[in-house]
Order: sequence, then structure tokens, then C-alpha cells
Amino acid sequence: MVHPTAHVRADGYMPHVAAVVNPRSGGGYTGRAWRRIASELEKHLGPVRVHFTGSPSSPHYLPAAELTRQALREGAQLVIAVGGDGTINEVVNGFYEGDEQINPDAHLAILNCGTGGDFRRTFGFPQEWEKGIAHIASGNTRRIDIGRLRFIAEDGRETTRYFDNIASFGMSGAVDRAVNRATWQKNFGGSFTFFWCSMMAMLGYRPREVRIKTDTGIDEEMTVGTCAVANGRFFGGGMMIAPKAEPDDGMFDVTVLMDMGMWDFLKDSGSIYKGTHIDNPKVFTDRVRWLEAEPLGDKPVLLDVDGEAPGRLPARFEILPGALTLRV
Repeated sequence: MVHPTAHVRADGYMPHVAAVVNPRSGGGYTGRAWRRIASELEKHLGPVRVHFTGSPSSPHYLPAAELTRQALREGAQLVIAVGGDGTINEVVNGFYEGDEQINPDAHLAILNCGTGGDFRRTFGFPQEWEKGIAHIASGNTRRIDIGRLRFIAEDGRETTRYFDNIASFGMSGAVDRAVNRATWQKNFGGSFTFFWCSMMAMLGYRPREVRIKTDTGIDEEMTVGTCAVANGRFFGGGMMIAPKAEPDDGMFDVTVLMDMGMWDFLKDSGSIYKGTHIDNPKVFTDRVRWLEAEPLGDKPVLLDVDGEAPGRLPARFEILPGALTLRV
């Protein structure tokens, strides 16, 4: 907690707690509940400087990232991402200016108020924001790895983005776009929305031919349904795509769902939620420090980055060990 008489420099720098808030997360619930959330935050953490995102993101503009950079430059020692997995991803990106961290000693905290809540599942964080605030206030920390992704954005420009949870490509990228267009499905929660959109996307999706190279010596052409490069364990509203992933071991867990069609998915759909899908002969796994992927056909292979859809292959994924301090 920052003492109220802490010195403020002429440039506005003062050590403090900041909250970067996406009021549209959770279908607008965060904005509607904000007064109660803010009151509880201040009860546990003292004064909090609040920054609201005011516009949607794009591949080259992440509003929560810009607000995080502003907060860190002004002295924030703890930045709380209030929203869903997309908001968390943007806040993580805001810890960086290019390839350098703005304040390597600052802490990240997450307050789940979104639809999916996949990143929190790896750590067992509570789903309810009331319990989440008490969790943040405990002061416990853990150094975690972060992924850095270089890829081609929708407009064809080369782009860099950081990710805390999972970046993937293939059908998952098509699912992201379907989730973003979903309407009535979201009334039934995040898990249902992702499951429904996965089935709908699979109806029209055909696995793509991709060349994959890794630091472990792999250099192969694969028929890829979805390839997940995982720091955390869950994506897609609770699918345990990488059941053995540890976000502080300096490695990605790679899971490739090969040539799997609708029937494969339906007959054993529960396995991906339990993590037992990795025993399927159509699933390839590895542990790597970096992975490069390039499409071999004419059709684009779309990316999914922490639940967002910023672009396509070719791409390079690399791990940054112990890059951030997370409040746990």
C-alpha cells in the first residue's frame, strides 16, 4: 500500500496501485458493478488510480496496454487488470516498450471479470471478483514466464505481441472470430459459447498444412487442426489443452491436434476439458523454448492470442523465462 503522503514529483511520478479496467468485459457487467468493485479494492489496497479503456483494440492498438504504460511511467508498482483474458493480455503488453520492460520490479495482478477466465484457472484463482480482491491483497507473488510472438497482422504488417497464457493457430483462430461475432450464445456463459463456436467453426474448417520448426530439432510439415503454444493450461473457455504446462518452468508446452474432424471432436469432446486428449494418437506434444510456423498452402492460417484474433502465420513464438511478477 502506498502512503498517502508519498512525494509526488513534478512529472506526476508517485509509487501507487493502478487498475486498468475494461468496463465492457463480462458483457458489460464490469462497468455496471464498478462502484462495488472499486469500493472493495480500496478497502483492501488503499487508494487506487483507475484507468478505463474507452475503445476496442486492434492489432496495432491495445488501449489497455497504453493505459498500463502510462500508469507504470507515473510510478505504479502494482497494476491490476480488471476484465477478461483479452484485457489481461493487453495489460501484459503494456509492461513492455518495444523489447524492454518499463519497470521490471512492478507487479501484475488479475481480477477476473470476463467471459472465459482461462488464465486464472492455471493458478486456481477464484472466479468471483470479491474473492479475487482478497487474493490480490494477500501480497503473495510468483515469477512467471511470458511469451513473445512475432507474426503477420491482418493488414499484412509484421507485428510483435506478448502473451501470458496461450497463443495458437489453426481452427482456434477461426473460433475466436466466431466468438467475437456470437450474440445469444454468450447468455449461457463462456464455456458454452466457446464450445458452440468450436463446433460451428469445425463444420466449415479443413486442417492446414504447416511447416513447424523448434529448438528441439523438429522441422516437419504437419497437417494441423489446431496448434497451441502454451504457457498456461487452459483456453477456449475451460479446455485443458496443455495439462502439464507450468507458467514458470521456462518452457512452452506445445499441443498439436492433427487431422481431427467433427466426429473426432464430438465422440470424445470431454477429453479436452479433462486433459486426457494428449493420449490420442492424433495429438502431438512437445516442450520447447521457441517455435516457428509457416503456412504451406494458399489459405491463411489464423492466430489466436489469449482469446484474441490479431493476425496469421508465419509466426515465431519464444519464451521469456521469469519475465513478470504475478500476484498469486
